[in-house]
Amino acid sequence: MPQSDSVSSPNQETLLAFLLDTPPFQELGRAGLESVLGNVSTQRFAAGELILQAGQSQVTHLLVIYEGKVRLFLPGQDGSENLQDTRGPGETIGALGIFRESLSNLNAEAMEDTLCLLIPREGFLHLTERSARFAQFYLKYLSEHYVGKALTELRRPKATSSSEGALYLFSAQVGDLVRRRPEMIGADQPIQAAADQLTSGRVGAVLVTDEAGKVVGVITDRDLRRVVTEDLDHRGPVSGVMSAPVHTIGFHTICFDALLEMLRLKVHHLAIERRGKIEGMVSGHDLMVAQGSSPFYLLREILNADQFDEIYDLSRRVPLVVRSLIYEGARPGNITRMITLLNDYLLERVLNLLQQEHGPPPVPYCWLLMGSEGRKEQTFRTDQDNGLVYADSKDPDEAKRADEYFTAFTAQAIEHLVSCGFPRCPGNMMASNPQWRQPYAKWRGLFDRWIYKPEPKEVLYATIFFDFRPGHGELSLGERLRDHLTKEVRGQEVFLRLLAKDALTTPTPLTMFRNFVLEKKGEHKNKIDLKTKGLVPFVDFARVLSLAHGIKETNTLERLQLLGEGGHISPELTTEAIQAYEFQMQLRLMHQQRLDEEGLPPNNFLDPSELSDLERHTLKDAFAVTNELKAALKEQFRLNLG
Repeated sequence: MPQSDSVSSPNQETLLAFLLDTPPFQELGRAGLESVLGNVSTQRFAAGELILQAGQSQVTHLLVIYEGKVRLFLPGQDGSENLQDTRGPGETIGALGIFRESLSNLNAEAMEDTLCLLIPREGFLHLTERSARFAQFYLKYLSEHYVGKALTELRRPKATSSSEGALYLFSAQVGDLVRRRPEMIGADQPIQAAADQLTSGRVGAVLVTDEAGKVVGVITDRDLRRVVTEDLDHRGPVSGVMSAPVHTIGFHTICFDALLEMLRLKVHHLAIERRGKIEGMVSGHDLMVAQGSSPFYLLREILNADQFDEIYDLSRRVPLVVRSLIYEGARPGNITRMITLLNDYLLERVLNLLQQEHGPPPVPYCWLLMGSEGRKEQTFRTDQDNGLVYADSKDPDEAKRADEYFTAFTAQAIEHLVSCGFPRCPGNMMASNPQWRQPYAKWRGLFDRWIYKPEPKEVLYATIFFDFRPGHGELSLGERLRDHLTKEVRGQEVFLRLLAKDALTTPTPLTMFRNFVLEKKGEHKNKIDLKTKGLVPFVDFARVLSLAHGIKETNTLERLQLLGEGGHISPELTTEAIQAYEFQMQLRLMHQQRLDEEGLPPNNFLDPSELSDLERHTLKDAFAVTNELKAALKEQFRLNLG
């Protein structure tokens, strides 16, 4: 960082007045700011001067723009620039790098002569620890300003920029591209057999092994073309046309490095090796696909898939998109929406292909998505929670045909979804269970019974089934069911009070002295169950109040927003609840991302010792909001009385 320029800098009184008028510094008050100014320096940057360089500059200060303008952009390998944001007076640069203790993730360049205030990293972190409002401002600010472009891209399809592709190649590992075990064939097998294996396996290369099973070569489409052009005998041994030796690359090698290695060796395939074993193959085509693995490109491939195996393969790329969005700083709500969108299209392709196999259904149907799927809050891998509603039959024969059709249809659908990486629901709350595969009239009767004759089990069902949304098929069936539920549940005080009481049963995961309440035994000892103890109280709160006030939306963040807009909760509680929920979701996604990268199954158990001081402090504040939610429920449903 350049040295400060005090010659033309404003005096301390002027700086104090500026900060008192600049959020969130105004939260610190005059006395707090006066103690800060002693360590603040200033620096002028000329127009066109690079202030921070992506991947190179260590972020040692928070820069507050006093006058001038700065642009933030991602540099492309071909010299192109992907503009991310522009900042002016009162706005800041460098907070993300300070929080993450990382190098700058963007280029920051002065667009005109610019004067910045420089607050040392330690001083800035000290301010976030002193003032919860100051810290929350920056956490919200970062989540809003470092939003990935994925959703915009999906709504407005366009070609990906080279800089976007370059970023992906620099972040993804070749192991991420492994979709299946490599195809292999014996060296003494006929060339025709290799050609058949390439075709049936729908692969571009088959590894060749000797009698001992050792890999000695590879045969590709290019080798087969040589057989044709040179008029070689297709009954001859594979060893006569294979390419050798087979070049290998490590499982955790970055895709860009793999591409360079292919160019260096002048080959189109590399064997991916881990712990001495070949686990897959990567081709130049695979890397080009990875280069275009933005959500838009993945979505396009899902929509064009016409085989179940293709859908299985594409489903394994969803976590790669999620990882990219997390790296780019997208808001948790946008990330979970993106996951939901991609998973919805995977479901659509599965059910459409399945319907082609089974023929048209006897009556219209709608696939229902429950739980986190219904709330559009899926993370890396979520258990299946689904059901199926179909139109009431006109006669017994049609009812019988419908039952037989949907029994077979849902059983196979669940199996295909398992192959896509969505585990079965441990409680069997899936469409393959006849209890959750019913005609419309029976579903309506179920909901009515739960509402009008509530018992503990009915309350449990409500926490899962009342978050449903239509997922595929004749959506109007699901929408009619949602309208019926919304109408019937409103005003049912007995049921709503039971639901509110149930929402109060989860204890706040903080002790009286604001220490975390950790798991006491088992494999997750000394960790926090971030889902059950942290997020569920927010989900429950938003659900019961939305049902009480006739809000049909199922997503927790949108429910909270609509509750605030409708005046059902205070503006202050709305803001605090949204920020606390988003922060916990961000921690959850980053935690699951790390586990996924390590090849471990994602879970929700977080070790607070692995968090930074700021993250621990903010998580405690987020947990404390749970008490405010409970107080609001008690007041609205008069649960403080008797």
